[in-house]
Amino acid sequence: MNVDEIRETFIRFYTERGHVRIPSASLVPHGDPTLLFTGAGMVPFKPYFMGLAEPPAPRMCTVQKCFRTTDIDEVGDYSHLTLFEMLGNFSVGDYFKEEAIGWAWELLTEGFKLPKDKLWISIFLTDDEAHDIWRGIGVPEERINRYPEENNYWFSGDVGPCGPNSEIFVDRGSRPDTCNECRDGKCKPNGEPDCGRFLEVWNLVFMTLYQAEDGSRTELPRKNIDTGSGLERMACILQGKDSIYETDVF
Repeated sequence: MNVDEIRETFIRFYTERGHVRIPSASLVPHGDPTLLFTGAGMVPFKPYFMGLAEPPAPRMCTVQKCFRTTDIDEVGDYSHLTLFEMLGNFSVGDYFKEEAIGWAWELLTEGFKLPKDKLWISIFLTDDEAHDIWRGIGVPEERINRYPEENNYWFSGDVGPCGPNSEIFVDRGSRPDTCNECRDGKCKPNGEPDCGRFLEVWNLVFMTLYQAEDGSRTELPRKNIDTGSGLERMACILQGKDSIYETDVF
């Protein structure tokens, strides 16, 4: 699929499941002094997650242009950009983990036709609920990895909505010539150093908390879903490229 077909497949999948498509917002967040740029697809929806405004619909989807400087030292490797497009589906107090996980799996394996045995999962250290949902879908135990907050907790900034997350990685093949972990059969997502074997293509955030300036966290008015899938990374996988810079978008 080229990038136009990827966008269309994603949007069609979620609008068929009751999501309202919302246009891409400005790269400069409106009325949000906590952020300089729109660095994720959820940024325009922060007021809805915090209960400060009513969303146009409880289920929404977007293809949001994002500008991110936090990864700037990694830009130029096989998977990082400053400007990119993020495919996203969102729930404001409607569905939660089971639907978010199930739909992501369905779209990846049936819509984009990725081999199930090439998909690996990461979850927050104590998220037994997400673990059980993934196991129920059929993901084997050895491809579900638990990580601490450093890896599997998502923040919308120093202040704002946050929550544990679950990421989906595509196994692009063992690299024993350059990776000791691959050579020993121990390579997993989020390994150090990153050998390029596992490419994260989807982030499912179970957004239930608000982090204040002092670092304290309180519950949001509703349980929300915020997901993001990098368009260029999806193109990299579906077009059989080693780097996002080799995809048709460039």
